[in-house]
Amino acid sequence: MGPMVQRPVSSSIPDSPGAYIFRDGNQQPLYVGKAKSLRKRLSNYFGKDLHPRTYAMVSAAADLDWIVTTNEVEALMLEYALIKEHRPRFNIRLVDDKSFPYLALTRDEEWPKAKVMRGRRRSGVQYFGPYAHAYAIRGTLDLLLRTFPIRTCKDSKFDNHRSLGSPCLDFHIDRCSGPCVGEVTPEQYETYVEGMARFLQGHDTELLANLTTEMEQAAAAQKYERAARLRDQRGAVERVLEKQELVTQRRETFDVIAIDQDELEASVVVLHVRLGRVRGRKRVILDKVEDVTDQEMMGVLLERVYADDKPPAEVLLPIEPDNVDLWRTWLSQRRGGPVRLKVPQRGAKRRIMETGSANAREEFSRHRLRRSSDHNARAKALRGLEEHLELPQPPLRIECYDISTIQGTFTVASMVVFEDGLPKKNQYRRFKIKTIDGQDDFASMEEVLRRRFVAYLAQRDAPREEGAKFSYPPSLIVIDGGPGQLGRAVKVLDELGLSIPVIGLAKRLEEVYFPGRSEPLQIPRRDEALYLLQRVRDEAHRFAITYHRTIRGKGMVDSLLDGVPGIGVKRRKDLLRAFGSLKRMRNATVDQLAEVVPATVARDLFDQLHTAQGPPR
Repeated sequence: MGPMVQRPVSSSIPDSPGAYIFRDGNQQPLYVGKAKSLRKRLSNYFGKDLHPRTYAMVSAAADLDWIVTTNEVEALMLEYALIKEHRPRFNIRLVDDKSFPYLALTRDEEWPKAKVMRGRRRSGVQYFGPYAHAYAIRGTLDLLLRTFPIRTCKDSKFDNHRSLGSPCLDFHIDRCSGPCVGEVTPEQYETYVEGMARFLQGHDTELLANLTTEMEQAAAAQKYERAARLRDQRGAVERVLEKQELVTQRRETFDVIAIDQDELEASVVVLHVRLGRVRGRKRVILDKVEDVTDQEMMGVLLERVYADDKPPAEVLLPIEPDNVDLWRTWLSQRRGGPVRLKVPQRGAKRRIMETGSANAREEFSRHRLRRSSDHNARAKALRGLEEHLELPQPPLRIECYDISTIQGTFTVASMVVFEDGLPKKNQYRRFKIKTIDGQDDFASMEEVLRRRFVAYLAQRDAPREEGAKFSYPPSLIVIDGGPGQLGRAVKVLDELGLSIPVIGLAKRLEEVYFPGRSEPLQIPRRDEALYLLQRVRDEAHRFAITYHRTIRGKGMVDSLLDGVPGIGVKRRKDLLRAFGSLKRMRNATVDQLAEVVPATVARDLFDQLHTAQGPPR
C-alpha cells in the first residue's frame, strides 16, 4: 500500500530553510522535522526505498505542512518548539522524559531558601545540578546547612514562626540561622547564601581554605567552641566533596554525553563536570521511532539536553553530530559565548568518556529488563481488552469519565486519557457541570459527553485549528458507573452519529456493562486487562476528586468573603495571595488582616471569619 499523504508538487515547496509537519487524518502531528532546503528534504519521503519506520510514518500521514524560516538555526528552534508542544509519535522521544531534580536557591526572595525543584525554570532562582535522585540533593543539603545555615522551610511555615516570634527546630540544631525571628542580619544571611552558591559552582578549595584559616584563628584566640564548630563545618564540606568524583586534576568545566544503543532505543548518560568534579548527572532513554544515523541522533541529543539548560564552553561527545557547524552555532547562542564540540581521543577526558559509556551500558541493561516486563504487560492488557470486550482492534486510546459531587454541590467531571496503556496527562480534561441543578449523575454524565464529542465533531470539521483540545477520538470509552450512566453515554453517541465502543465499569464486583446487554461481564481477577481498566477508572476518580476539592475550597472562600462589606474581587485576590487559605485567614489577627485590607474592613472580616459556620480549610 502506498503512502496516504499526497505528494506535493515539487515547485510548490520552497527551496528555503524551515520546519515541516506530517499529520494524520485527525490533523494530529505525526512527525516534525527541519531542513536546510524544504524542497530537497521532503522529496526524500516519496522515494521508493524508504526505511520501514519512515514508510510507516508516511503511510499513516494524511497531510503535510511546512513553515519557512530565515535560516537553519531558526528552523532548528522551530522544530524543537513544535516537538515540545505536540510530542509527535514518530519523533525520537525520551522514554523516561521526567523532570530531573535540581538544588535551587530562591534568590528573588527577601530571605532566600534552598529546596529541591523540578520542572520549568523560574526567573530569580539559581539552579545547581541536575542530580540523579532527589535524595542525593537532600543528603548534600543536609551537610551544607551546617556550614551555610539558610532556611529550607516553606513560606507558610516561615510566616507562621515569624508571627509566633519563635524559631523552628532547625534553628535549635544549627541547621538554620533563624531569619524568621531576626537572629541573623540580612548581610550575614546573604554571605551564607552566596557561600553555598559558590561552593555548588565548584569553588570548594576557596571554602576549605577559609574554614581552615578561621578555625586556626579561633583556636589561637582560645575560642575553642567556635574552633570546634568550624572544624565540624569543614568536615561536613569534605564529606560532600567525597560524594563528588574528582575526574580531572586541572579544574576544568565541561559536559560529557555518552550513549549505548540498539536498533530501537538508546541509553544516554550526561555528566556535568564543574571545576574538575562531577556536579550533576542525567540518565535518559531515547526511543528511536524514526530512522536516523548515529550522527543525526547526536544532534537530537544536543537539542534535547540543552533545550532548557545552558551548555558549558566544552561538550565531549562519542562521535561528531551531523552538520556540526549548525549545532555549534545553536549551542553558542544558548550559552551566549562560544561552545566547543570535541570527541576525546586520549588522556583524562577519554577516560571519563569511557566511564560515561560504562554507565550508559549499565543503565541500558537495567532499562531493557524493566521495559520488557512493562511493555509485555501493557501489550497483554490491550490484547486482553480487545478479546474480552470484542473490540475490532486493541484500544490504543482509552478515555474514562467520572462524576464527583457531595450532597449535590459543586458537581464536576473528569476525563482521563490512556494511550498504549499509559496515562497521557497533558490530554486530561476537567468539566464544571453547567446545566444540572442538584445531584443527578446520569444527566451530568450526559452533559459532559455531549460537550466533549460536540467539540470533537466541530474540530474534526475544522482540522486546521491549532491547540484543539478534543480533536482526537478514543478507541474505547469507559464510564465510571453501571447501566444508568452507560445508557446516557450511548444516547449521546447515537444522537451525534458516532460509533465508538463504550462500556461501564461498576465499582461493585468490578462488573463491565455493555450497551444492549442485561448481564455484565466479569473479567478474571488476575487478568492484565482488568488491572488496566481499574487503573484507568481509579485515575479518573482521583482526577475528579482533586478538582472537586479545589472548586469546593474556592466556593467556600468566595461565599464567606462575599458577605463582608468592602471586599470585592481585587481584595479577595489580595487576601488569598497573602494568606493562601481560609484556615490561615482565620488564624490571623485583626492587625495582620489590616496589612492587606483597610482597618475597618479587617475588623468586619475578622468577625465574619469567626462567626461563619463550617470547618476551616
